[in-house]
Amino acid sequence: MPQLDATQSPMLAPIFVSHGAPTLLIEDVPARDFLAGLGVELGRPKAILVVSAHWETDAPTIGAHPSPETIHDFYGFPEELYRLRYAAPGTPAVAGAVKGALEAAGIAATLDPDHGLDHGAWAPLMLAYPNANIPVTQLSIQPARGPSHHYAVGRALAGLKDQDVLIMASGSATHNLRGLAWGRHNAVPAWAEEFDAWLAERIEACEAGALMNYRQLAPGAVQAHPRDEHFLPLFVALGAAGEGARGRRIHASFTHGGLSMAAFRFDR
Repeated sequence: MPQLDATQSPMLAPIFVSHGAPTLLIEDVPARDFLAGLGVELGRPKAILVVSAHWETDAPTIGAHPSPETIHDFYGFPEELYRLRYAAPGTPAVAGAVKGALEAAGIAATLDPDHGLDHGAWAPLMLAYPNANIPVTQLSIQPARGPSHHYAVGRALAGLKDQDVLIMASGSATHNLRGLAWGRHNAVPAWAEEFDAWLAERIEACEAGALMNYRQLAPGAVQAHPRDEHFLPLFVALGAAGEGARGRRIHASFTHGGLSMAAFRFDR
């Protein structure tokens, strides 16, 4: 892996966060409070790589803009959300390191010099690191290539955590928009509770194989994730933690009924 211009730092554990609906930024819910305290809990990394469910490409693509724009990739929400800007600097050095690490593992990757930060990236970061003074870059997902591909992407990027780069996978522990009850945060359907519990148990038991076969093994899997895209970032974090890493849930709550806001940290 190409080395960054940084001194050796303690390893940073990769994390997975559920970023929720864009309204999370203005809602009084436990998940917002959790994310608002996350930066204090994690400390200040030298840079952040966000793997967002909202950037889908055919092959892994890394944002390389030195000043990424804030992308408002949602529609029909309160006007105040569209006025928000997250003006963190980009980090072309980390983008280059990510591309090099992926290619060294036999995974073709490209740089995008124009891509900004979508709300899967800037919304949780605005809560966790509101000063926007830590360099950020973003990595895309490939929904057609499934969990095992994203686990391999994570394995290729495991060395980043040794260089004080936080890998933040941003998606959703459950994501069925047709099954939501907007504003009814406690109206959690059984399928969401069952899938959420199964997910936490498998992560804490370090059962990567079961997780990658979640559609066949997990209760309520099809309802929890009609499409894979919001679940795939989790496998990048899991892979980046390394073989034998054990995850632990660092937050559990629901918003809008069936939208799990679970978050996980993956330590060795």
